[in-house]
Amino acid sequence: MTTDTTIARVHARRVFDSRGHPTVEVDVELAGGARGRAIAPAGASRGSREAVDLRDGGSRFGGRDVMVAIDNVNRAIADALAGVDAHDQALVDATLITLDGTPLKTKLGGNATVATSLAVAHAASAAAGLPLWRYLAGEGPVSLPLPQIQILGGGAHAAQRIDIQDLMVMPIGAWTWSDALAIVAGVYRAAGELLAAEGRLVGVADEGGYWPALDRNEDALDLVLRAVERSGHAPGDDVVIALDLAATEFCRDGHYVLARDNARLDRDAWAETLLRWVERYPIRSLEDPFAEDDRDAWVAFARAAPSRLQIVGDDYLVTSAAAIDAAAVDHACNAALIKVNQAGTLTEARAALAATARAGFGAIVSARSGETEDVSIAHLAVGANAGQIKVGSFARSERMAKWNELLRIEEAGGAAMAFAGVGALRHA
Repeated sequence: MTTDTTIARVHARRVFDSRGHPTVEVDVELAGGARGRAIAPAGASRGSREAVDLRDGGSRFGGRDVMVAIDNVNRAIADALAGVDAHDQALVDATLITLDGTPLKTKLGGNATVATSLAVAHAASAAAGLPLWRYLAGEGPVSLPLPQIQILGGGAHAAQRIDIQDLMVMPIGAWTWSDALAIVAGVYRAAGELLAAEGRLVGVADEGGYWPALDRNEDALDLVLRAVERSGHAPGDDVVIALDLAATEFCRDGHYVLARDNARLDRDAWAETLLRWVERYPIRSLEDPFAEDDRDAWVAFARAAPSRLQIVGDDYLVTSAAAIDAAAVDHACNAALIKVNQAGTLTEARAALAATARAGFGAIVSARSGETEDVSIAHLAVGANAGQIKVGSFARSERMAKWNELLRIEEAGGAAMAFAGVGALRHA
C-alpha cells in the first residue's frame, strides 16, 4: 500500500437493512490501495426537511428498490470523485452537494450521498493507519458517549401500539462504557420478564425494544420504572428515562391525538401532560415533544420546563446547522439529534455538531430505525466528542454492532479514554 490517497474507484451495490428493505452500500478504493465501506440507513419517522432516500417506485420490493441511487453512485458520483483526495472530506462532500444541486438530495439520493461520504472517510482513515474515531478527532478531545437505549418501542416503530415512539433509559450512574451497558442489560432483561409475566409481551419493535400490549401511555412509563427497580438500580440516581415522542407523527390539525389514551389535546394541554410526566417520573430527556412545524409550542415549553430537562430536536432540527442556530436564538430546545443520513453527508453532520457546540446544546449522535451492521456512527460519536449516542435497543445485531464497537474503542483507548457519563447532560 502506498500513500496515494486520491480516489481511484467508487462502487455501489444493493444490500438490505434491518427491515429487509434495499439500501445502498458503497466501496471506495484509493490509488494507494486503502479501502473504505459504508451503508446508508433509513428512517420510518422522518422529518419533512431531511435528505431524501431515493427509491425506484414500481412494484419491486414494494417500490423501495434503490437501483437508481446505485446507478447514480456508479456513474455520476464515481466520475465526479475520480482523482479527488480522500483526505479532503470537505471537498468530497461539496462535490456531492454540487452534483446533486437540490436542497434535500432528491437528484442523487441522500442514501447515495451518505454512503459515499462515509465510505470516503473510512478509506481516508485506513490510509492514515488510524481508526475512524481518531481520524475524525484529529488533535481534538474524545470521549465515550452516554447511551440512550430503548427498552420499549412504539409509534411508527411498533404499529402505534403506544403513542410514544421510544421509551429509553440512560445509565447516569455508570462510570465506564462497559458498566453502562451492563446496567442497561439488566433493565432490558427485567422489562421483558415483567411484560412476559403479565401477558403483555407482543414481540420486539423495529429497533429491538419490546413491543408491549399496554392500555395507556403512562402504563409504559410505569413499566420502565418498575424494570429499573427490578434490575436493582435506583431510578433517578443510577438510571433515568429518555423519551422520543416523535410528536409530528400524532399531531393532527394543531392537536396531539393520543390513541392509547383516547385523547385529543391542544398544544397547551399536551405540554401540561408532558410536564406532569416529567414531575412524576425520572425523565431527563424529551425528544421531539412537539410537531416539527409547531415552533410556538417548542418555545413555550422550553420556558416552562425544569432546567434539568434535556429538550431534543430531531425532526425539528433535521441535523441542520442553520436550524440549530435558529433554535438557539429562539431558545426552543437545548439539544440536537445528529443523524448523518438526515443531512446527507459527513461534512454537513459535522457542521451541525459544530452548531450544537456554538449554541451550548447537547448532542446525541443517532442511528435510524432501519439500520445495518455499519458502525460509522459509533466512531463519529467518539471522534466528535458528542457526549451522547442513541442506537436503539439492547437487542438485534444491527444495534449490538454499534454497542460492541464502542466496547472495542473503549479497550483501544485505554485508561486515557474518558466516559462522558452524566456530565453529557450538563447542557440541560
